[in-house]
Amino acid sequence: MEFDLLVIGAGSAGCAVAAGLAHADIGSVCVLEAGPSDAVPQVKIPFGLLYTMGSKRDWRFTSTPQGNAENRTISVNRGHMIGGSSSINSMVWFRGRNDDFDNWALPGWSALEVEREFREIETLIQPRRLPDPHPLSEAFGKTFRSNSLAPPTPERESAGVFETNIRNGRRWSAADAFLRPSLASGRLTVLSGASVDRIVIQSGRARQVELIDGRTIKARAGIVLSAGSIGSPAILMRSGIGDGAQLSGLGIPIEIDAPGVGRNLHDHPAIGLHYQGKNTGYGLVPGQLLQWAFSPLQWLLKRNGRMSSNFVEAGAFFRAASVTALNDDKPDCQIHFMPYMMGYKGRQITLASGYYADVCICRPVSRGNLTINTKDPRTSPIINLGLLSDERDVDVLLAGFKKMRKLLAKAPFEHLRAEEVYPGADATTDEEIIRHIRNRVATAYHPVGTLAMGTQDQPVSSELQLKGSENLWVADASIMPSITSANTNAPSMMIGHKAAKLIIRKLKKS
Repeated sequence: MEFDLLVIGAGSAGCAVAAGLAHADIGSVCVLEAGPSDAVPQVKIPFGLLYTMGSKRDWRFTSTPQGNAENRTISVNRGHMIGGSSSINSMVWFRGRNDDFDNWALPGWSALEVEREFREIETLIQPRRLPDPHPLSEAFGKTFRSNSLAPPTPERESAGVFETNIRNGRRWSAADAFLRPSLASGRLTVLSGASVDRIVIQSGRARQVELIDGRTIKARAGIVLSAGSIGSPAILMRSGIGDGAQLSGLGIPIEIDAPGVGRNLHDHPAIGLHYQGKNTGYGLVPGQLLQWAFSPLQWLLKRNGRMSSNFVEAGAFFRAASVTALNDDKPDCQIHFMPYMMGYKGRQITLASGYYADVCICRPVSRGNLTINTKDPRTSPIINLGLLSDERDVDVLLAGFKKMRKLLAKAPFEHLRAEEVYPGADATTDEEIIRHIRNRVATAYHPVGTLAMGTQDQPVSSELQLKGSENLWVADASIMPSITSANTNAPSMMIGHKAAKLIIRKLKKS
């Protein structure tokens, strides 16, 4: 097979970049997705994310033992299907803070310059306030009086019901918004079950890809790598692009010596609180059995009710750490609020009713890395998240955890208020809370940064071109120099949308 352009990965960014390229009429475009179709009920029904996480539609990556988190391995869930992680996530929609982009200090990526890209993708996604939230979520959204009914934003201290990419009660993924409408152009081909082994580079040009089943697919004009912050650097390393010393030790011929590949890995570290109480949140209890029994029919007929919930229904942004001498009072923590008993005592579903909230750091300073220890593409990469490797993150999580407790205590839950059951009295002093953090910290499933843009040793240019190559681009969350201050799905789609314009401009010049 041969196409003008290949896009590796049909995830949040890959779907957006493929759509832009297909509509530009610059040649044939083929999207290669390692996973299966997304055309199953558990993807389309928002509540179904409970069943996709950990399934065959999840890559089910795990980290190395994290030395600052009691040597625990941490789940790194990533979508493994058409739509990628936009088909497996909680559909929460945040652009991030304006100064997230300004602080990248890269041409073309200021807040003002990405504003247009966000507006354009939001005409297709049409994010809206979750239409049918639980009363607990509505109540939590009133935690900060100054927020009124506006959606919460990382720009200021605020709380509220989240905006989501849910349309008419069903998930509206990047595949729905970008990929499927673009098939009508006749210039786009999508191949599922097409897992990429490596990209073949000759004289600085990306010529073709080799799949793990032995097939090869040629690219006449170029290749776009959109396999995500885990998949993209791993593919490059198997292709001979990365730290030359490490790759040579694995017997991989060096095409481009780029030590920055796989570095700068980071995510939003998070820690949670569990609350239990009769007739409070959703739960598997006798008093709710009738509602659960009728909820699938309610979703089918009206597209609302429990099945239309994205679990993470509401949240808040607040300042936990002390205001510095520079008068930095911008929010440094985000709360995700779920009106469910989730993950209590190690169980995904608990036979009780209640609610759960976690707090995560908006801008962590700890950094990890990603490497490979074999050239076999069926072997998962080595993922060191570097959780809490910088003590400043521990300090912010401690302050954030304590403030989250206070916010939940004063939230206007009224008769729906429940009792904290974990960690409860086992974590009251700072020392006990820090011990709890190290024992239970996880991530918000927002890995970024492993192919960061930059002007120095970073492997990708601000034009999204892999340095040292003529026609190989990267378009996904791996290019972020630093993470945005909230959920990363919207910025990932923005990156893909912007990438298409950059690539088109480059190809038209050549």
